[in-house]
Amino acid sequence: MPYRAPISDYRFLFDHVVDLKLVTGSDTFAEATPDVVDAILTEAGRMCEEVLAPLQRNGDLHPARLENGVVRTSPGYANGYRAIAEGGWVAIAASPDHGGMGLPMAVTTAVNEMMSAACLSLQLNPLMTQGQIEALEHHASDEIKDLYLPRLISGEWAGTMNLTEPQAGSDVGALRTRAEPNGDGSYAITGQKIYISWGDNDFTENVCHLVLARLPGAVEGTKGISLFLVPKYLPDDTGAPGKTNDLRVVSLEHKMGLHGSPTAVMEYSGATGWLVGPEHGGMKCMFTMMNNARLGVGGQGIGVAEGAYQHALAYATDRRQGKTAVEGATGAILDHADVRRMLATMKADIFAARAIALACGVAIDMARATGKVDWAARAALLTPIAKAFGTDTGIIVSDMGVQVHGGMGFIEETGAAQFSRDVRVTAIYEGTNGIQSMDLVARKMMDGGEAAFGLLDEIEAEAEAAKSALPDLAGPVWNAAETLRETVEWLVAQNDMNARFAGSVPFLRAFARVLGGYYHLRAAVADPDGARARLARFYILRMLPEHHGLLTHARAGAKDLYALSAEDLAA
Repeated sequence: MPYRAPISDYRFLFDHVVDLKLVTGSDTFAEATPDVVDAILTEAGRMCEEVLAPLQRNGDLHPARLENGVVRTSPGYANGYRAIAEGGWVAIAASPDHGGMGLPMAVTTAVNEMMSAACLSLQLNPLMTQGQIEALEHHASDEIKDLYLPRLISGEWAGTMNLTEPQAGSDVGALRTRAEPNGDGSYAITGQKIYISWGDNDFTENVCHLVLARLPGAVEGTKGISLFLVPKYLPDDTGAPGKTNDLRVVSLEHKMGLHGSPTAVMEYSGATGWLVGPEHGGMKCMFTMMNNARLGVGGQGIGVAEGAYQHALAYATDRRQGKTAVEGATGAILDHADVRRMLATMKADIFAARAIALACGVAIDMARATGKVDWAARAALLTPIAKAFGTDTGIIVSDMGVQVHGGMGFIEETGAAQFSRDVRVTAIYEGTNGIQSMDLVARKMMDGGEAAFGLLDEIEAEAEAAKSALPDLAGPVWNAAETLRETVEWLVAQNDMNARFAGSVPFLRAFARVLGGYYHLRAAVADPDGARARLARFYILRMLPEHHGLLTHARAGAKDLYALSAEDLAA
């Protein structure tokens, strides 16, 4: 089945669930009128359907490869990337000062999700560039901005980020890459980086790497890390790519999925780079890039879930197998209760995850438009939830998609397994989902739970208002929010950080479950007699109750976890 961009879902969510009108009503985003947003979604959706989606299998069957030090990308990827760049989709949220559209992050999130659904391997390229653009906008010198931003925004050049080293994965502070001053304002970068998504390509004029490294005498750990911009080709006096820099792709990883996306081992041998931000301020600069990249990765998970769902629905509608007692049965496996359950679960969770991601985008936009700390706190709170729940949804939904296909799901020719293989890494990169949950129960609770309580106040107030019209839906949502509130209170009072960490993953998932119930309730209020209300009823009555067990786990602490010794686990 060809991919269909879910434009109507985005429109409904923007209009009735996540309040995009708050963003577009601000002076900052006044040009993002409903007509403009609709045109953006329509045109981006058409590009995803007609150009990117046909490339999905190409990347899987004909992976990127390294030939004599040159990365050769999958067939058709150059044309697909050209469509992305020429459409302006690389940097629709980038500042107009350097050629960007300046549109809301919420709209960018929707466009990125569509591209992920159509062809995740290729979409990862502009997502990396988007993050680099944001980091440079916030932290680079004017000279660097003027030279690099227009070319990154236009898509002429692409961007990457280089954090991980063989001995320094999630522990970034253990990195050893060195940066030595050259005496002319530039630095010589030496070291090796691994897991570099789109470390090189054969369709952009230049590839610009943001590299974390240590200056001479820097302290150990993250406080001694600086950030450098290191291009593949050194720009000449006119800004055109000139001399080849002293860096190279050593090898490409052989991966479970995302075969069309070259994941490189990069070597820097005194390569010329320029400092971005202050000395020893690299982590702060990189987190500017990583925070919105985490929302983008959550969107990747949701996009793959959408693609897998559409694939499974088409198969379930066409496949004739067995008999059911359902009135008006067509003979398709869609009539079977378990297949119907899986498809309803897939659709309901996609809606919940999508709503969380778009609400996070709205909070980011409102923080920028208003400068208010409560919006910034809302965005910070929702980011790890959007990343972890979005990617978990991608993994679970794509796995269900294989199950819906039955034996044919295990056969590669159907394409069902590719969704599952491609999306699996999204729960790992940009900070594992375990790290996201630890961030939620630690850093994001340093305000005493104020941001979380504010969001729960909002949920309970809207659930209370909906009780007269939809008591069977509003009541469970209100009760779930109150139970979550009690767990937040427990977390805030818990001084043993490892006790928080032990239950952080179920806590994050429970928070997402409650948010999903809230957004489904808002959808039902807007469409009380339609399909939105029917889907909300399925989610709230069948899926929302999971929060009880998850929160019980979250409050269990760490004692029983560590009562199991290493010897016990090995026995």
